[in-house]
Amino acid sequence: MTDNEKQRPNAEYNLSRPSAPRGSEESLNFRYSRERRLENAPQEVKDLYKENKPNRFGLLGPLIADRPRRMLFLIIILLCLTILILSMFGYLDKSLSFAGNQLEIKGTHYEGTTIIVIKKTAKNDDAYTGRVEITVSPKIKEKDEQYPEYKHSIDFSMEKEEVYRFAAPFDADELVMVLQSDKGNLQLSFKPE
Repeated sequence: MTDNEKQRPNAEYNLSRPSAPRGSEESLNFRYSRERRLENAPQEVKDLYKENKPNRFGLLGPLIADRPRRMLFLIIILLCLTILILSMFGYLDKSLSFAGNQLEIKGTHYEGTTIIVIKKTAKNDDAYTGRVEITVSPKIKEKDEQYPEYKHSIDFSMEKEEVYRFAAPFDADELVMVLQSDKGNLQLSFKPE
């Protein structure tokens, strides 16, 4: 080697240590033994290295894995059951049954009048078709009080769904309505929006 060539800083260091005898403490051991290494490890580390069975995919497991998820899942189930029970008993359905037809009645205040919307849906083929007389009046607060009446008539046809609109000359908070046909009567009270 010449002076011009640079010498490595560790050129004198023998990496393979050929002078060390086999089996001595100085010989390099390239074998890896996990058991020997874990003998002196703390219990938490040993628990990490225990082989667990792989978790199978499940739908319910992640939903109830811990307490907050369990509570949220239970609340969702209770809400669904409550909505189902309320709808079965008719608390969420604003429709009425009249002569084989299902009616939804709504009202809206507009410039001193009330616009009434009646949506008719036939339940089956035997539903009533024909003239329906409607009488609308404001709900009275006292028995001796006189109240005006508004009469209107609509014709149910053979269509499965129909929507009827008419204006009643009342701007009351609550209205009473009577529907009359050849097959029966229906009396109801409702609050327009």
